[in-house]
Amino acid sequence: MIDIREDNLSGEAVRALIALHLAGMQADSTPGDSFALDRSGLESPDITVWSAWRGGALMGIAALKALADGGGEIKSMRTDPAHLRQGAAAALLDHIIAEARRRGYRRLSLETGRGAAFEAALTLYAKRGFTPGESFADYPDYGPGDFNQFLHLDL
Repeated sequence: MIDIREDNLSGEAVRALIALHLAGMQADSTPGDSFALDRSGLESPDITVWSAWRGGALMGIAALKALADGGGEIKSMRTDPAHLRQGAAAALLDHIIAEARRRGYRRLSLETGRGAAFEAALTLYAKRGFTPGESFADYPDYGPGDFNQFLHLDL
């Protein structure tokens, strides 16, 4: 069973997974096209972070940012490499979707990249009903491009 809990980012395992996420986003993104948040960015009051655990092992993290337009943005989803394809990402995404509905958000959005490193996540988002669309929130002048893309789920 996967235990999902709100996280204050103080644990060593969570901090290490955030660092791994940032390094991976930098390595897998074209220069200037990574918008992953570091720990201080994830500590913003408009962002809630959850961690997924099985026993004492951290499986993954995900964050939800409240947007001014009444929607939410999925931020910084990452599964620990030791727990890939064990359901952590799906459980975290389902948790975020349920929480967004509970909060009364009208839509969930996210920004992500293109290429092999992003295919598993893109498949998961598509299975949950996310569809490609226009930029949003802090990205309006950025727009979809050769690398970045924007996905949305109407709630």
